[in-house]
Amino acid sequence: MAGDPRIRLLLALVEQAYRAPSWHGTPLGGALRGLTHRQALWRPGGGRGRRHCIWEIVLHTAYWKYVVRRRLLRDEALAFARGPSNWPALPERTDQGAWRADRAILEREHALLVRTIARFDPGKLGRRGWRSRWTNVEHIYGVASHDLYHAGQIQLLKRLMRPG
Repeated sequence: MAGDPRIRLLLALVEQAYRAPSWHGTPLGGALRGLTHRQALWRPGGGRGRRHCIWEIVLHTAYWKYVVRRRLLRDEALAFARGPSNWPALPERTDQGAWRADRAILEREHALLVRTIARFDPGKLGRRGWRSRWTNVEHIYGVASHDLYHAGQIQLLKRLMRPG
């Protein structure tokens, strides 16, 4: 199926938003490069209010990659590694090992999504996604847009956490 030009274009879009060099700026994976667990936990405003930290954004983006994959596969049995949904809770221990483990969840969900898209039937791109009002193609390019949105948010958070 990845021989279909539409599938190849969607794969390129999803990969560019997550890891590939691109003209528009840093992709999601690049925005996370080199961050420590302490940096990933930093919240703007000194933690007052309910502002998300980078670690929460990582889990959130991993969750939505899972959701898109589940909708494309129409597989009710698929489950996400963490809960609750949309904004999964941080682990009890927030050390460097836990940060690596949660980054690995994002990497794994991205790889599974890419594999799902590569095998997706191009004839079903225009059909509604499972349990959704959006089409399959809208889910695929939407998840790439979601990655880019949060990559920009992470870049801003990194800039805000640096003094001066």
